[in-house]
Amino acid sequence: MVETKKVLIITYYWPPSAGSGVQRWLKFAKYLPEFGWEPVIFTPENPDFDLKDESLLNEINPQLEVIKFPIWEPYGIFRKLKKEKSADTSKVLEKKKKSFSDKSAIWLRANVLIPDPRIFWVKPSVDFLKDLVEQGQFNAIITTGPPHSLHLIGLELKKKTGISWLADFRDPWSKWEFLDTLPMLDWVKKRHQKLEKEVLDTADMVTTISPTFQKDFENLSQRKVHLLTNGYDSADLPSNWKFSISNREIIEILYTGVIDAIRNPLPFIEVFQEVFQASNKKAILRFVGKVSEAVGNFISQDPWLKENVKLEGYVSHEKVFDYYQNAHLLLLILTDTKNAKGNIPGKLFEYLSTGRPILALGDPNGDSSSILTSCNGGKVIAHTEKGEIKNFLINFNPQSEFKVSEKVNQYSRKNLSQQLARLLDEQTYPIS
Repeated sequence: MVETKKVLIITYYWPPSAGSGVQRWLKFAKYLPEFGWEPVIFTPENPDFDLKDESLLNEINPQLEVIKFPIWEPYGIFRKLKKEKSADTSKVLEKKKKSFSDKSAIWLRANVLIPDPRIFWVKPSVDFLKDLVEQGQFNAIITTGPPHSLHLIGLELKKKTGISWLADFRDPWSKWEFLDTLPMLDWVKKRHQKLEKEVLDTADMVTTISPTFQKDFENLSQRKVHLLTNGYDSADLPSNWKFSISNREIIEILYTGVIDAIRNPLPFIEVFQEVFQASNKKAILRFVGKVSEAVGNFISQDPWLKENVKLEGYVSHEKVFDYYQNAHLLLLILTDTKNAKGNIPGKLFEYLSTGRPILALGDPNGDSSSILTSCNGGKVIAHTEKGEIKNFLINFNPQSEFKVSEKVNQYSRKNLSQQLARLLDEQTYPIS
């Protein structure tokens, strides 16, 4: 009988945190045991995040070992200074008028907390995990970022113990669009690049989520980088799921996820209003998830938009499928930044699993467009092409627009977990 190998997965985001970063490693942990790898999760005991989804706790296998280790983060200091509940950097960056304390907090985030505010978790985590690794409890470790501080935990454990290490990048590091929004000094940028290069040079294996990011990391590191996309879990679909689309007269267009400074829905909202305000066709546009204040204000100031664009707020992952069931068209808003070509949101795969047609705003030559085209799941139109968006909406027929092909099966979480297990098998050896 072959002994099951153990892999330590070091991740900041874990239920009840919400978002695609959680889904990625929650699902890998779910399916890896089927392919000979027993995962052990190492995650903060007291992480600082805004979005929570308690329902995701139900997806954790009771047999899964989860090690929760205390973390200190500086957000509490900023809250006390500003007397606010939230210290979300993205919200502060979106403000048109920033106070002195806002600017100070952003500057400190950019130039002191390198590579990110979780840097204070690195040394205590290494000190704690080093003994476990040296005792032979794991065959391999995986770090996933952002936050990229977690790769520094992997780097130190590799140096101190020689453990086999896979570094997983869900976003770029030194070329990450988010860093461009920060007032970063030149020497700090070079520090990011140096840390990134050391991680890429030292890890036994590197994975990332899109072909574009894969090429970028290969160019940076001059080494092989493996593509391991996000995916969908067919088990998430309710048992009574109907792939057929409702014939209701009111067309339901649905967007799920975050709307922020780099995901701009306003061009679509403007065309939506132009098409349906003067039409006999009725349509509802729903946003499920966190929507930026600027977009909320834009909608609230127009009576027609206020009536026909619904901001549902954040709901649990489980509840999202009720909205999918009623939708005729799923809207995907890709980032409009320098990383746009490689932007493949995790929800793209979940969208495909529902069988609903998809309209995406983004780079028509990007990685998301390639996936949609290959699976016959939808179409990508550039954010600025309002005429093309208008024609799509005018001629949209939910009953005949797109029929998702079987090629989507390659993106099932189970298939992707098998790919990950093969990568781990290639680079590791059984415990001696």
